[in-house]
Amino acid sequence: MIIRPLTEDDWVAFFPTFTEVVEAGETYAFPLGLSLDEARGWWVESPPGITVVAVDETTGEVLGSAKTGPNRPGRGSHVSTASFMVSSAARGRGVGRALGEWVLGWAHGHGYAAMQFNAVVETNTVAVSLWKALGFEVIGTVPEAFESRAHGRVGLHVMHRRL
Repeated sequence: MIIRPLTEDDWVAFFPTFTEVVEAGETYAFPLGLSLDEARGWWVESPPGITVVAVDETTGEVLGSAKTGPNRPGRGSHVSTASFMVSSAARGRGVGRALGEWVLGWAHGHGYAAMQFNAVVETNTVAVSLWKALGFEVIGTVPEAFESRAHGRVGLHVMHRRL
């Protein structure tokens, strides 16, 4: 697997995964029914952030994507944040972990002091377990802040890790 900056061709290839994840209603509170161009505004980061893709070295298939950059502007810009999506066909193959390790390395290399995830759905136990395994802690949970398609209103974890 190769992790590299997102290209326009990658965005077109990744868009079905973006749509699949958003429409599933279990991880992101993005609007439903976004077009290719509308979704780009929700996913593709501008500098100083970056959006990357994980690509199968053999097939060239886009397996997933991550975006990272400052969590807040100005006086909060020393803390980074990140978001991740993995295609359903690639889940369980270490793509999320590889993307997580990549963004942590990128943030550390760019001088960020910590990484904070603002909204990890508490019922997304695979993600919560992965982030804990990568050194994140749940520092708080906003009760009933996410409308899960399968579980109704559930909490959103704020997760944090020093770099």
